[in-house]
Amino acid sequence: MPHDHHHDHDHALLPPDPALRVRALETILTRKGLVDPAAIDEILDTYENKVGPQNGARVVARAWRDPAFLQALRDDTTAVLADMGLIGRQGEHVVVVENAPEVHNVVVCTLCSCYPWPLLGIPPTWYKSDAYRARVVREPRAVLADFGLTLPEEQKVRVWDSTAEIRYLVLPMRPEGSEGLSEDELMQWVTRDSMIGTGLPQRPGGGA
Repeated sequence: MPHDHHHDHDHALLPPDPALRVRALETILTRKGLVDPAAIDEILDTYENKVGPQNGARVVARAWRDPAFLQALRDDTTAVLADMGLIGRQGEHVVVVENAPEVHNVVVCTLCSCYPWPLLGIPPTWYKSDAYRARVVREPRAVLADFGLTLPEEQKVRVWDSTAEIRYLVLPMRPEGSEGLSEDELMQWVTRDSMIGTGLPQRPGGGA
């Protein structure tokens, strides 16, 4: 059977790192006039920093303010999110796990990178890394410390492994100093990492 040297040569031109391969393909498509880099950057920014995390932040803020909404989340997270229009591809079945003084939850996907896109947007690079996926199961406290999060010794750490069938949203504890705030104001305290479990809510403008 003939060997297609040209075919192999084409593949050799692409870098081995996935991120570099994507950038190389984007460059080729841009030069051919098939894509607009500015449009791609805008789409990525929207899903990374606006649409996704803001959706999750609204769920968390509402749960902090509304006990009935919180109970509904506990009973059937997916149904509540469906009513809010937040169920879609990569987020068909979601369960909320609540942080408490006695337990801190953190989410990982050890098999691939299952992630609730409709709630949190595009998963961060570190979430998909082999280092995070392997270490957080074995030594979660050490991994959280790498993120700058040191928990009290008496607070247990529970790791939840997402799958294609079920994804998790961490509901962080409402921080002190946020009493009396509106839902929109509370949303500003909710960080993406606090909904994964690798961080805590942050006071807008800095500080915990």
